[in-house]
Amino acid sequence: MKRFYREVETIAADGGFTLTLDGKPVRTPAKLPLVVPTQALAEAIAAEWAVQGEEVKPATMPLTQLASTSIDGVRGRLEAVAEASAVYGESELVCYRADEPAELVERQATLWNPLLDWAARRYDAHLLIATGIIHKPQPAGALKALRAAVDQLDEWHLTALQNTIGITGSLLVSLALIDRHITAEQAFDLAQLDENYQIEKWGEDWEAADRRAVQRADLAHTVRFLDLLR
Repeated sequence: MKRFYREVETIAADGGFTLTLDGKPVRTPAKLPLVVPTQALAEAIAAEWAVQGEEVKPATMPLTQLASTSIDGVRGRLEAVAEASAVYGESELVCYRADEPAELVERQATLWNPLLDWAARRYDAHLLIATGIIHKPQPAGALKALRAAVDQLDEWHLTALQNTIGITGSLLVSLALIDRHITAEQAFDLAQLDENYQIEKWGEDWEAADRRAVQRADLAHTVRFLDLLR
């Protein structure tokens, strides 16, 4: 859409901070007030609007999108979003291992086992390792512990978790990122371990490279969103 405003400002609002376009408060796609919990996040969102040219391009406004998702898509659906996120623990990515080649088996153990150890310490969630792709049920206590961890998140952090799961396909990697136990780059490498191995052996086509670049950028935006919530 064409840019329809000149001035962008950040102001205090009920429940936090918002931004105005030529004095009018911004609303989400669902027409709800775009109010965020910290001034830092509001200012960063305002900056996204301020740098738009003649055309307003939502794809270049990741913080605006994440905040709007929190308000429109997560706040009123905390239980459903938490359930949809926690279910990834039942088929946790880092629990499923190759049986060959030995180099890949060793790499999975070296990089993924510490994450399982962290989950056991942090949440008392002791997950089982399986070889191959046949589903292996996880202990009910471990799944309950992971669900409890997800349930503790507010709409802002749950949005970040949901977004990260969509990129990584892993609940543990996503929780570790939300908890700031790992960086965005580490999260990407953990989730892409198998693919990275295949690329080392056979190379990478341009479509895969573009997709991975977008995923890296999305993770970086998610981490910035988390930082601005502090």
